[in-house]
Amino acid sequence: MRCLSLKGNFSGVPGYTLTAVTMERTVLRVSIFGLLLAFGGAQPKKDDWEIYSFHINSTVNSRYATTVITSRVVNRKDESTEVEFHVRIPKNAFISKFRMFMDDQVYDGEVKAKEAAQQQYTQAVSRGESAGIVSSIGRTLEEFKTSVTVAPLKKVTFELTYEELFRRRLGKYELQIFARPMQPVKDFKIDVYIHEKAGISYMDIKGGLSTNALANAITKKLADQQAWVYFYPTVNQQKTCDSCGEQGLNGDLVIVYDVNRDKSLGDIKRSKGYFLHHFAPSSLLRIPKNVVFVIDQSGSMHGRKMEQTRIALLHILSDLSEEDYFGLITFDGRIFYWKRELVQANADNVKSAKTFASNIKDRGSTNINTALLEGSRMLNEQPRQGSASILILLTDGDPTTGVTNLEQIQSNVRAAIQDNFPLYCLGFGFDVNFAFLESMSLQNNGVARRIYEDSDADLQLKGFYDEVANPLLTNVTMSYSSSANLTQTKFSQYYNGSEIVVAGQITDNDVETFVPQVVAISRNASIVFSDTNGTIESTDDRNLQRVWAYLTVKQLLDKELQLSGVGKEKVKSEALRLSLKYGFVTPLTSMVVTKPSEETTEVLHKPSEDTPPLPRRTSILMSPGILRKGVSRTISVGGHYTQLTGGSSGLGGRFFSGNYPNLHLPAQPGFKGTPDLPVGHGVKGPPIFQDLVADYIDFGTLPTAPTLLIVAPGIRFLLQAENQSLPLCFDIAGRTILRLLHLPNAGVSVNGELDEDQGFIKIIVHFDTDNFVAVELGAVTVKYEQKLTRYTGEAALVAGSVDVLIRHMEVDITAGQTRLLIMKHGKNGKDFLWPALRQQPSDDAVGILAQKAAVYEEVHQGPYTKLKMKDQEISVSRSSAVDFSMNSTATLACWLTSPESALLSPLSDFTLKVL
Repeated sequence: MRCLSLKGNFSGVPGYTLTAVTMERTVLRVSIFGLLLAFGGAQPKKDDWEIYSFHINSTVNSRYATTVITSRVVNRKDESTEVEFHVRIPKNAFISKFRMFMDDQVYDGEVKAKEAAQQQYTQAVSRGESAGIVSSIGRTLEEFKTSVTVAPLKKVTFELTYEELFRRRLGKYELQIFARPMQPVKDFKIDVYIHEKAGISYMDIKGGLSTNALANAITKKLADQQAWVYFYPTVNQQKTCDSCGEQGLNGDLVIVYDVNRDKSLGDIKRSKGYFLHHFAPSSLLRIPKNVVFVIDQSGSMHGRKMEQTRIALLHILSDLSEEDYFGLITFDGRIFYWKRELVQANADNVKSAKTFASNIKDRGSTNINTALLEGSRMLNEQPRQGSASILILLTDGDPTTGVTNLEQIQSNVRAAIQDNFPLYCLGFGFDVNFAFLESMSLQNNGVARRIYEDSDADLQLKGFYDEVANPLLTNVTMSYSSSANLTQTKFSQYYNGSEIVVAGQITDNDVETFVPQVVAISRNASIVFSDTNGTIESTDDRNLQRVWAYLTVKQLLDKELQLSGVGKEKVKSEALRLSLKYGFVTPLTSMVVTKPSEETTEVLHKPSEDTPPLPRRTSILMSPGILRKGVSRTISVGGHYTQLTGGSSGLGGRFFSGNYPNLHLPAQPGFKGTPDLPVGHGVKGPPIFQDLVADYIDFGTLPTAPTLLIVAPGIRFLLQAENQSLPLCFDIAGRTILRLLHLPNAGVSVNGELDEDQGFIKIIVHFDTDNFVAVELGAVTVKYEQKLTRYTGEAALVAGSVDVLIRHMEVDITAGQTRLLIMKHGKNGKDFLWPALRQQPSDDAVGILAQKAAVYEEVHQGPYTKLKMKDQEISVSRSSAVDFSMNSTATLACWLTSPESALLSPLSDFTLKVL
């Protein structure tokens, strides 16, 4: 839960726009263009609106993304004002929730058939009430719109949620966030969480917002199955980055990733009667292809379009494999052949085709019908066993000569292709009848794409071709016994770098009789993928049913485009029913929010993900810690448990191991514990005990590798590692004040008081000589200009060079180019604080939070592992740690070692005082 508060005056008017998918990538784009005010074209005056905050939170689970955009504003005018909110998102995304928070009440949107929603909205506006509506305004524009009327001098918080199942293209998924808020925003945050049970094979961050001045505003964390990305730019950074200015950010943040794969049946999950199957086998031989390019050279392709088409064709022809066969047709009112039949893509033929492509000239009218029939003839007349055929059309306009009736053209093309190969239609620009191309492609097992008239149009064309350039399977059939209500299960072709996704219901939720199988044709033979090992994963993921509904609605909408008459109405009716049931805003529905006159609308919360269970800690290390009088720690060797208990003089008690009765804690000079602990049998090397701190015990010579389970050894810290390696973790025990961060050049230092067994109970930020911000559980105290102020609720304040935002569960502190988040967590019924940097400090920073990601290599010695860091070898063991640097905690695997080893420095360098 977050309560958002932020004060300040801003110029400009913010808004948000989600742009469409690019041709060559699977992209989730969030473009923040602002709330566009409907003033009859007049620009709003400064101070009419105040923006409290702007947050984007995107959660990706099994390639299914749920993104929430939250913005809070206040209407400073003395009259009601309607605000238009435009959202342009990828074609596959559906808005699923829109909420307004007004007058301490929450009003949720209601999905209705489009006509009913518009009527309800109009009535609310006529009564002068605050209202909002979300509408799809065309499949081709892929745009949604919400209109909100805000009452005079009232505050409103908008929360918009949309969902999308990523499509894998060219071997990756991309989550792209485009930020253009039209002004600097103090409370600007982007949080991304990715969870993939298959394991994340790699992740990278690209885009204009990841370079130069903004690079330090990005925090990235990657575990085996999870990844986190935070983007918290300061106000100054929002004005000084590349392509930024006084109007704030203007660029994109692109998160690229893929998951682990093999050549088996793929990744199958089931939950509560539903299943989700991701199928993307690797290591398959490429199938030779037969491809015919049908290129529009009518007069409307004049100039830049024609030039970019020629450039793209030259690149595509260069990429043809010699085992491929191809043809090239251009058309206007007539048909022009390079060759009248398919030819092999050898060096001579490719060179000749390039000469032909270089001389394509725009002229004449547009005869799409004859051109597609000729392309189909060429592919049908030369079938090759063990190959895959593809027909690609590029056009920028409607048919103007020959057969011009669109339905007749579609019928003719279906009859010519006869399901023998897919047809891909590329529509150049916005003058083209894209609905016609889309319907014709879907009728012939293909897809349609729009090529945008931008400077990179040739790259868009080439990018699409790359997606279909390497077929791996044809005639793919997915079958599932004991299943019902399946999404599409037959696919004409599967391409390298892509993915097939099927969802459905498991009959009676009986997984024992649920048997998946995939049959397809590979390069030279039929191939069967089956679940021989029964590796279907059970999960409590509540999204599987929504993914099934999402895919079903999407495919019904595609099917509607292919049909007419009674069949079309039946499919449309089912798509509308499911859209209403699952709350999806589609071309058939709208979502409306009105303030009820009598009772409050019920608030529907987004389901929270279950926190994963803590794995058992295993280690061959005993972390440093002070064992006080009466305090016990449980340990286990070889599966036998006992306790070490602090005595009157510090560490006491005997180490009993069961299978190793002679193994004891050894005495060392200076050790103040119980004196009768002899050196045990099988102990390799001298364990170190200084005062009351146990450093480690090495059981390296024992007959079997022991397990040392440490219960509450202290507070566990994580230190991230580079190159997707496991992070390091270490424990600090006892009441201690730690040096968290010191910025000498900025005159800022951060210290934290550590509790014995939870986390921090107090964190103090010192700045400007003798001023400070002290964060404790339940209160924040600020000293500035000799004035001491205590805050127990939400607040937003500026104290000299420091900005402070106080929320319910976190405190956000910005000091210069450093942004610190202090979160409140709970564990075992007790609350504690935890600090995390969301803006990386400068190079001169020191302290625990300023530690750079560890760089190490693994050194194996016998059955155990050591890490080599900066020419030092340190002892480690596999363990786990809870990462408290995030609002939603997660348990990560890590290499457990001592603080000195992890920090490559004595712990005293980071300790101000032991309490």
